[in-house]
Amino acid sequence: MSKNEFSLKPTRMRTHPHTTRSRLMLEVASALVDRRDWNLLQARISLREQGSDDWPLTLFGSDSPATIHEVAAGKVQFAMINPGMILKLAALGSPPFKEPLPLRIIAVLPALDQMVFAVKQQTGLQSLTDIRDRKFPLKLSLRGQPDHSLQVIINHVCAAAGFSLDDIAAWGGEVRYDAGMPYGDNRIGAVRRSEIDAIFDEGASAWGNMALSLGMTFLSLDETILRRLESVGLRRGLIEKKSFPKLAADVLTLDFSGWPIYTMDSTADTLVKDFCRALEASKALIPWAKDEPLPLAHMVQDSAEGHLEVPLHRAAEAFWREQGYLE
Repeated sequence: MSKNEFSLKPTRMRTHPHTTRSRLMLEVASALVDRRDWNLLQARISLREQGSDDWPLTLFGSDSPATIHEVAAGKVQFAMINPGMILKLAALGSPPFKEPLPLRIIAVLPALDQMVFAVKQQTGLQSLTDIRDRKFPLKLSLRGQPDHSLQVIINHVCAAAGFSLDDIAAWGGEVRYDAGMPYGDNRIGAVRRSEIDAIFDEGASAWGNMALSLGMTFLSLDETILRRLESVGLRRGLIEKKSFPKLAADVLTLDFSGWPIYTMDSTADTLVKDFCRALEASKALIPWAKDEPLPLAHMVQDSAEGHLEVPLHRAAEAFWREQGYLE
């Protein structure tokens, strides 16, 4: 056969060509999001029968409470959220949710984390209520992502302390929505350059000690505020001095731990078991600490790193019990 000819002999494939095509796209997407220089990190995957007009299964690795509405509407069947306590707000029908939603958990990716309300010591602020009482013109940096769970939580915290973000602006302050994490130059760097007085954000372990080294302090939430926040579904947390030596004492705050995989109570048991079976089969392929497989036995029980803010889906609970992860 000459170099300009080709053979009509079928190519031997180990899987169906449709499977290969889908697997190729998923593997490429996986390789892209694993790159440190790649900034398109949220994945939304839809699956359907070949040639169908409908996409009956969608999985969304989101961090936005807005996705919960898509799950409730049946547009997304399985999603993730950060932090887990947002699911409790939805289950109770607390703002921004207008009615209780029967959400259920599949598993919770462990992530021990706390909220930080960091202010420069030069402000003289000792508590969140000081901001209200002094009508303090705070120059505040918040996460730039408008649909992040942080925005919901911070609005609840301000309301519990008796003021709003609009009040800060009215008192002559500034509320900035800055891109990126708190340890970035446009945020912690802005503190260093005296452009801002405060950062309210999560990820205490990633930037807390940086903030303290710049002469910031962490505002503690008092019991009155915490009780108000717990009544809407938020969970109290603790920033411990042992992890942040420059703190004078432990700081009461909100817990930001856990990334639940969730669905609706009405999701078919067979579909939930299929999802769980796939998660179990993939646990060694998903990057985790020290290249260990996902700790699924830990992920399906309530823990400090990942609370079950709503119950496990009945089919998920049955599957994890069959695997020996639950007694």
